[in-house]
Amino acid sequence: MTTFEITALKPLMNQLLAGDTFDSFLLEESTICTALTYTVDGHINTAFYPAEERGEECLPYEFQPWSDIKGLFFDLIKGKHTPLSFKFVLHYKPEQAASLLAQAACDVDTSLIRALVLTVKYDGSKANITTGISYNTFVMSKEPDAIWDKAVAGFLTEKGISFEIP
Repeated sequence: MTTFEITALKPLMNQLLAGDTFDSFLLEESTICTALTYTVDGHINTAFYPAEERGEECLPYEFQPWSDIKGLFFDLIKGKHTPLSFKFVLHYKPEQAASLLAQAACDVDTSLIRALVLTVKYDGSKANITTGISYNTFVMSKEPDAIWDKAVAGFLTEKGISFEIP
C-alpha cells in the first residue's frame, strides 16, 4: 500500500471526472460532502434489471463502471464552492488486473486476488490516492502489492498527475 499525495488538484479532478483516464475502474463506493453528504454504494442491483438483462454479457461486473457514473459525480461537485471532502473507492477492472499481474509474472495466483484498489480522497485541503489489494484469502507474498504500487506510480506519471510520496 502506497499513498500518493497529489500536488496539483485541478489536473486530477479534470481527468477523474471529465476525462477517460479512470475509465478502466469500477466504483465500489463513494462519499461526497458538499452542502449535503452523498453516499453511493457502487454495487449493481441486478434485481433492478429484467431477467434477460442480468447475464454476464449484460452486467459483467459486481460494481458500476466508473465511465458510466462519473458524470453524476461531476454534477454533484461542479459549482462555485469546493467540496468539503470526497472519497472514491475504485477497483481496477478484473480482466485488466489479471493482465497487469500476468505481464509482471506475479508469483501469486490471480484467483487469490479479489481486487486491485485505488482510493481517491480529498479532505478540503489536499488530495491523495492510496493503493491497496483486496485478497480472497491470506497471502504471504507482497509481490502483487509492489506490482500494483509501481503500476499506479507509472499511471499517474503517464497521465500528468503530479504527486509526492510522503
